[in-house]
Amino acid sequence: MRTVEQWLQEYGESHRNATNKTLHWICVPIIVVSLIGLLWSLPAPRAWQEISPLLNWGSLFLIAGVLYYLVMSWSLAVGMALFVGLVMLTILALQTLPWPLWSVCLALFVVAWIGQFIGHHVEGRRPSFFKDIQFLMIGPLWLLSFIYRKLRIPY
Repeated sequence: MRTVEQWLQEYGESHRNATNKTLHWICVPIIVVSLIGLLWSLPAPRAWQEISPLLNWGSLFLIAGVLYYLVMSWSLAVGMALFVGLVMLTILALQTLPWPLWSVCLALFVVAWIGQFIGHHVEGRRPSFFKDIQFLMIGPLWLLSFIYRKLRIPY
């Protein structure tokens, strides 16, 4: 099993161009929010709603994601748990718009992925997830690792 540092280093190999990095800082969080919003929009079992209105496919995916990060680094998992809170607040805010959540999230998802592919075109390298699908989960962690290094938080 790769260490978190190995994952981040390998992900970083196709993310060296400044334009690509900037687009990732913009697009990765939007992709996360939009994906969770799409999952959030799927009908959830009534029993889940009786437990909590926040219990749905999107929130379960977020919980699974934090557990995935916990296996790699408890420190980064804490940061991702804070990010998860922001994602959930964003979803709740998007639900107040006059359009269905799924339609807003679908539009955001498509536009953000176009941004990602433009960044990789500028970079001249294919996205990492073409090599290993797990890199889709590493993108948000890669961004968080920059914040941790800047704040000198070990991971």
